[in-house]
Amino acid sequence: MIKFNSKNISKGFIVTAIILILLLIFWNSRTFLQRLQNVERDNMEVWAQSQKSFISENRNDYLELNLLIHTSYNHIPMMTVDKDDKITLKANIPTKFKKSEEALREYLNKLKKENPPIKIKITDNNIHYLYYGPSPILTKLKYYPIAIVIVVLLLGGVVYSFFITSKISEQNKLWAGMAKETAHQIGTPLSSLVGWTEILKTENVDPDYIEEIKKDISRLEVITERFSKIGSAPKLESLDIVRETLDAFNYLKSRHSKLIKFEIELLDKKIPVSLNRQLYGWTIENLVKNGIDAMKGKGQLSIKLFEEKQYVKIQVTDTGIGIPKRNFNTIFEPGYTTKKRGWGLGLSLAKRIIEEYHSGHIKVKSSERGVGTTFQISLEKL
Repeated sequence: MIKFNSKNISKGFIVTAIILILLLIFWNSRTFLQRLQNVERDNMEVWAQSQKSFISENRNDYLELNLLIHTSYNHIPMMTVDKDDKITLKANIPTKFKKSEEALREYLNKLKKENPPIKIKITDNNIHYLYYGPSPILTKLKYYPIAIVIVVLLLGGVVYSFFITSKISEQNKLWAGMAKETAHQIGTPLSSLVGWTEILKTENVDPDYIEEIKKDISRLEVITERFSKIGSAPKLESLDIVRETLDAFNYLKSRHSKLIKFEIELLDKKIPVSLNRQLYGWTIENLVKNGIDAMKGKGQLSIKLFEEKQYVKIQVTDTGIGIPKRNFNTIFEPGYTTKKRGWGLGLSLAKRIIEEYHSGHIKVKSSERGVGTTFQISLEKL
């Protein structure tokens, strides 16, 4: 069910108003252009009539007027031809078409396509035809609606961008608040578990059990620290990316089903990278869990680390169902998930951690339906 609130209504109103303004401007411009074309048509009718009076025998009373009319039309390109299509008059022709008879004929053919000719009947056997083109102002006005549309679309783009930015900002604040509250809520029972562990030591409980409990408590402490860092800039330090990747891999391997075959390929050297240990481990964990979900808990998952001149790259590959190419970017958006349960935040968090906090890059390197998917992380070396 869609919920309507004042913000949604106001945004919808603004978008609707922009669309209506756009349509109104376009309609007004189109109407204005049509009217201007009709005015020019009427003007040419007047010119044709004056041409007839000028050539006829009874011209003394109209000579001054006709000369004035003739000299007034100095902006509209025009050409007249006789019944044999011979050019009898030309005015306001672009310079490039005055070079030869062939060029003039080419321009005449162009004018014939612009507007219907005006018939000038001087006598029954002496009929001329006037062809004309658009004036410079009319030519410019043809692009006026396009310019207005572009301006309005740009305005709409700015408004839309503002709304999207505002929405993302609100979402970020919400997720950050939820993460910090989660970290706070976990802290209390976690402290209690530490106390109970000390009590168990005095009850002659198998030390191996207590050690495993301590590992999980330590893991909960790491998770709490991760959530507490959401929404604020984390502290980065120079760490060996090879060691950090191996530690994250070993932890995940020991806590997943034996049906998953884990493989890792690392370099036998230290590679310092500016990292936040908890957030980087969280990213690897999200990619591994995403791969295990894609394989439905059975298959092969491998991590490969290699370096280039400036960057170190980590690839996480699974043998799952694969991802359609059209979704390569979509899967990193908050809320995107193919699972019935879950909020679709894992890959979104991974992207934010790598790109916003570590100035790196994460992408789907390759994927094939029924074969598997490879995610790639790129981080700059120190």
